[in-house]
Amino acid sequence: MRVIGTAGHVDHGKTTLVSSLTGINPDRLKEEQEREMTIELGFAWLTLPSGEEVGIVDVPGHRDFIENMLAGIGGIDAALLVIAADEGVMPQTREHLAILDLLQIQSGIVVLTKIDLVDDPTWLDLVEADIRTVLRGTVLQDAPIVRVSSRTKAGFPDLLRTLDLLLQNVPARPDLARPRLPVDRVFTIAGFGTVVTGTLSDGTLEAGDEVEILPAGTRARIRGLQTHKQKETRAVPGSRTAVNLSGVDLEQVRRGDVIASPGQYRPSQRVDVRVRLLPGISAPLRHNTEVKLFIGATETLADVRLLGVETLEAGASGWLQLELRTPIVAVRGDRYILRRPSPGETLGGGTVVDPSPKRRHKRFDAAVIKGLESLAQGSPAEVLLQAAQALGPAPERDLLTRSRLEETAAKSALQELVDTGQVVRLEDVVIAAAQWSAIRDAMVTALAAYHQTYPLRRGMPREELKSKLKLPPRVFNLILPRLAQEGALVEAPKWAALPGHKVRFSPPQQVKADRLMGMFAAAPTAPPSVKECQAEAGEDVYAVLLEGGDLVQASAEVVFRRQDYEAMVEKVRQAITQKGPVTLAEVRDLLGTSRKYVQALLEYLDAEGVTVRMGEARKLK
Repeated sequence: MRVIGTAGHVDHGKTTLVSSLTGINPDRLKEEQEREMTIELGFAWLTLPSGEEVGIVDVPGHRDFIENMLAGIGGIDAALLVIAADEGVMPQTREHLAILDLLQIQSGIVVLTKIDLVDDPTWLDLVEADIRTVLRGTVLQDAPIVRVSSRTKAGFPDLLRTLDLLLQNVPARPDLARPRLPVDRVFTIAGFGTVVTGTLSDGTLEAGDEVEILPAGTRARIRGLQTHKQKETRAVPGSRTAVNLSGVDLEQVRRGDVIASPGQYRPSQRVDVRVRLLPGISAPLRHNTEVKLFIGATETLADVRLLGVETLEAGASGWLQLELRTPIVAVRGDRYILRRPSPGETLGGGTVVDPSPKRRHKRFDAAVIKGLESLAQGSPAEVLLQAAQALGPAPERDLLTRSRLEETAAKSALQELVDTGQVVRLEDVVIAAAQWSAIRDAMVTALAAYHQTYPLRRGMPREELKSKLKLPPRVFNLILPRLAQEGALVEAPKWAALPGHKVRFSPPQQVKADRLMGMFAAAPTAPPSVKECQAEAGEDVYAVLLEGGDLVQASAEVVFRRQDYEAMVEKVRQAITQKGPVTLAEVRDLLGTSRKYVQALLEYLDAEGVTVRMGEARKLK
């Protein structure tokens, strides 16, 4: 399925040509038909001699409606640059040609219309020579020129054959399994509800699919699909598609929105772009200039941040970061146009290099420019690496989506990066090597600082470390074992520590610890309480003995020395094994202690899964 678009000066016969070719009048509005001038985008279709169906987008030619033209021209496979034989090249011919060149519409035909109004063949030759001069250096410099009359249909067979041959050499739109339909028209049909149209790219849509309307994020479901007024169950990349949506009102969708599969695209209010300015613009492009951005079917105001230069002269190329007034959906490689809002003027255009940079760039940072150049011109591996560095730790699917590489090439490039150590892959999470090193260094620094502040604690609580590093829980839980495996830290269920960290008491603290442990030795089954321990040795020393396993705290008040606890547990096990379930009173007599200690011990054994209570007795679990 291919889509072609018209371009050219007002009243040069674009709409008449489309009507004559297809039998469909693309001018839908009453005002357009009364004024005989296209104002809004129009749509038609035809079948070529080869049998291929082609959609046609008819655009306004008047300079007052250039911005309507931009909403429809971005998604086409080829252009019909229409020039009237009796007038030749005119101002909007040049502007439309410049736009086609900026958008890199590589395929096209120059259609010389209204030849029935010219009696002198020499005049037509002169017009063609002038056209060739104007086309020089543009994407259409080698485009065929076909002479036609929409009134007599002279030249139509030649035009159709030429178009058929041209489209056979245009590569098919790839199916990247990430459907994206920029909405260029919204309307309602009685009994059906909201309908949107656009040119589908990057994937397929099917009736019944749930979709997301971006940038708002509204969910809807596809009630039905049509292509060229024929009902379809599936729309393919590159097709002009009408989508009947259920679950949304007309007011919830507008031109410039994008219909996509849920979760596949994220709107952005900042984009990094490569720009080329047109040679004849009225003034250089300056930092902080307000411009209009046209991308897909979207139009929004943006503020220009020039990178690496103070101003950009007419005809020059450079790097921009655009701060957008409203969010857009874009992917790496999308083409765009910039216009000056007032007075209206097309400034230039180019390619999106990074659709969602994380931060405002420093304007004169050489590393920023180098990174953008790598993204714009690099190999698949370089593109993926730059995407990984921009995203930070991220799921592999997000990395592949951001790179906009073909899936097989992207996965091969990712494996190359893993094999060469340029990225680290933890299950499905990918981290650039430089960021991996930074995370490891930050973790080591945080742990070292914690050990210095709390020398008597075995390690830093995991939750505290995660919060310190501002890492998502899943990423943190994947990173910690890997760093432990590499020997950068020691990991425990509740804490992490540096490998060389050991809790060491100062001489006064060691005296307190020894004195406390002596109190336990003197009364193994009736030890000092938690409060008495803390009062005797201090809270820090007590905490170290507890964390190190020297002490076992059975309840808020009762604590045992480790060897005494294990001895009591063994006696309880033997008693139950020999006699069957035992009561609290029996255990009290067995251990020769009071009810307070035995109750705390047995409840702790229940909690630890050693025993289980049955009425007034306990049995082994």
